[in-house]
Amino acid sequence: MTEGPKEYRQARFARPPGACEILLVRHGESEPARPDQPFPLLDGQGDPDLDPVGHAQAERVADRLAAEGIEAIYVSTLRRTSQTAAPLAARLGLEPRVERDLREVHLGEWEGGLFRKHVAERHPVALRIREEQRWDVVPGAEPADAFAARVQGVMFRIAVAHRDQTVAVFTHGGTIGQILAIAAQSRPFAFTGSDNGAISHLVVDGDLWIIRRYNDTAHLGLALTTLPEPLT
Repeated sequence: MTEGPKEYRQARFARPPGACEILLVRHGESEPARPDQPFPLLDGQGDPDLDPVGHAQAERVADRLAAEGIEAIYVSTLRRTSQTAAPLAARLGLEPRVERDLREVHLGEWEGGLFRKHVAERHPVALRIREEQRWDVVPGAEPADAFAARVQGVMFRIAVAHRDQTVAVFTHGGTIGQILAIAAQSRPFAFTGSDNGAISHLVVDGDLWIIRRYNDTAHLGLALTTLPEPLT
């Protein structure tokens, strides 16, 4: 009996052996900035609490990720990330690991909520940020090369520590934008503007970084999807 020709069907993506799947979650919406009530600072960076909307977004994130086989949860030193991770951590029985290098880009003299004010008022330096696609036009802000180096370093460290695993990383809009720009070798702000509570998906296989998703908000619904801040 003659066998028919072999067939090679299209296959779904599979995580390469030894690679790490990283679900990048932007923190939920934080409390609004008020000129008369600057955010408290932690190591010189604004550290607001989540807004009630942000807490609701955190619950939706937990609903979405609870069955994803997550084996570790990471947060930055800024409390809006740990507050967003808390519902998922409770459901999975995992203790979030704090990674300082997951913190947001340091905005120098514009910390404490001043950044939001200047962006809303179209301050000339805020316009330069967008035009030049770099945060360090802000006086005293973290240098662009240093920011890129620290987020690249923390992604490598997490990936090496969790080969063949899936981890959830709760971090910040500017940080997610920088991570994905490195992965795509794109312009610096190509991935800036992730929504609060949105999920992006990265597979790190050594020097090969594969973007699987960006700014997934299907779990939030229109009621909990706020407009992204103009820059971070």
